[in-house]
Amino acid sequence: MAEEISDSPSTSHPNPENSDSSSELDPNTMRNTKPGVKRFFLTLSVLFSFILGFPLLWKSIEIYRTPLPFPQIESFSSEIESNPLQFPCQFQAIFTGFDSRVSHGEVGTAITRKMYELNPNVSQCGHCSSYDVTVVVDSSFDCVGNGNLRGSDEDADELVKNCLGNGIGGGKVYSVVVVNGEEEDVRTVVGKYRHAWIVGKVSEEEAVWRVAEIFAKVFVNGGNEGSSIRGEFMPVGADGRIVLSFSLLNANPQDWIYDWNFQEIDETLLQPVVEALQPIANITVESQVLYHTPKSSFSYWDDEHGSHIFSTKDLPFFVNSNEWHLDTSVAAGGRYIPSAKECPLQMELPNGDLSKTNGFISPVICLTFKSSLLILYMWGGVVVWNPHSCKKDLESKDPVRHVISPQDLQKLFEILMGQLRQLLGLKSDNLYVGQSGTTILLGSERGFTEWELDVLSRKHICFNLLSCATTLGSLSRLVQSLPRMIIKDEIGKQVKFSLEAAKFAQSNVSIGMYGASAVSSRHSRSLAEDAFFHPSIMSISYYSFEHCFAIYSPFFLPVSMHVILAALREWKRYKQENKKYLAWKAKAQVTS
Repeated sequence: MAEEISDSPSTSHPNPENSDSSSELDPNTMRNTKPGVKRFFLTLSVLFSFILGFPLLWKSIEIYRTPLPFPQIESFSSEIESNPLQFPCQFQAIFTGFDSRVSHGEVGTAITRKMYELNPNVSQCGHCSSYDVTVVVDSSFDCVGNGNLRGSDEDADELVKNCLGNGIGGGKVYSVVVVNGEEEDVRTVVGKYRHAWIVGKVSEEEAVWRVAEIFAKVFVNGGNEGSSIRGEFMPVGADGRIVLSFSLLNANPQDWIYDWNFQEIDETLLQPVVEALQPIANITVESQVLYHTPKSSFSYWDDEHGSHIFSTKDLPFFVNSNEWHLDTSVAAGGRYIPSAKECPLQMELPNGDLSKTNGFISPVICLTFKSSLLILYMWGGVVVWNPHSCKKDLESKDPVRHVISPQDLQKLFEILMGQLRQLLGLKSDNLYVGQSGTTILLGSERGFTEWELDVLSRKHICFNLLSCATTLGSLSRLVQSLPRMIIKDEIGKQVKFSLEAAKFAQSNVSIGMYGASAVSSRHSRSLAEDAFFHPSIMSISYYSFEHCFAIYSPFFLPVSMHVILAALREWKRYKQENKKYLAWKAKAQVTS
């Protein structure tokens, strides 16, 4: 009743100006005092406190998100997918001993046309942007001659290098020197640099065909006709690392124990390979010696060959993952020495012959056998080495200890390099058999020639940039689809630096700097992977705004509704009472 005193029509204090009409005042339609605003202000203050507290509540549940360059990511991904990266390549053909009246342009056009016929996939990533060939027809080019190039291939390789470096070509120009001689036997050799030579009696048409095939199939494609282990570049990890882990496994140490001087292997054989592949991957090497490591497959004795035999169909069961603890790193491997009862051990090919190298490679498990020592590297390259004598010393109670000789290690390393080359997508042998004949491919003491490193760099750059674009695109779509995902500043910096490294790689490709571009592409992919798999992203469960509303609405919605309804009801009451006062005031003015 106390609250209604101020709002009810007042009769205890009549207005002297309207004393006559006070007795006629209808409380339902008129009042002679202004309605009170105290209740209205109190209700509004409560409502405003709720309104002002809502930003504080929203701030308390706010998720920190550093801004990501979504337009730049979308532009980069679209560019990589729609416009494959093309590499500038220069090709040069030098003809000596031919008719000097032959038009250079006509020969260059013929070679270019043959190159497009042999390798039409110019638009694919990793290929040269164009097949423009420069031709030099010089019958007086005496720096190299038929006799000089018929000797040792190593000497001829250095001779051609010195000749081309003295003014004709050089640099990152792929060159082929054709010397037309009197010998019927045509010899084609690809050196360990960026040149090749053809010596023998060849016609102009045959020379054009051979030169085009060397350019298109060897220097551009690496001499590999699509027989690489996998379609993607391997075995470089997402962080740009290759781990070569070597394990020496003794099947039965009661028969004999073999050890090795791995430090010598690392310093003399592996370090040149590591240095050669440095732009492509950061390579680390590790080793271990294990004992009591029997194989899982079975072998049988063959009197004809005088050895224990197992066929290629048993190879998937050869590696004993339960007994061979090869997981010393991300990419583990091992070497195996069988017991005396299975020595010597040979592998039978599907055609019934014994493998000369006792080796094979599988897309999943890569195994190579050379008698009784099993070498498993990276994803499963295996070499089995048989000791020179398979007889056990029965008089000795203790197992005989041996150290593998450097000569045997050298032979095993050659098989290992062949497997590693195949894993990287290159040929494991030194021959390329093409449509125009057989070409000899010289090897390098570093395991990879300069033109092979160019092929690997082009594949590596393309795969890394495509992987970087895919990863950043996935991260962009994921972040935009989850508005409540936490995005730390570190993730934003990684994405920014990844895009910068990718752009730097693209710019280096345009000027032919393969090494710098390979390093930048590796960094861009690694940073993109680090951003996508950042611990702050992987360790938190994200929820949508609807989920947040469903969590907080049972606590705040009932109270908020009552406050809002009270404010509306008070506003309605105030308007009604104010309308009564205005009606009374209008009547009072008419009366006066």
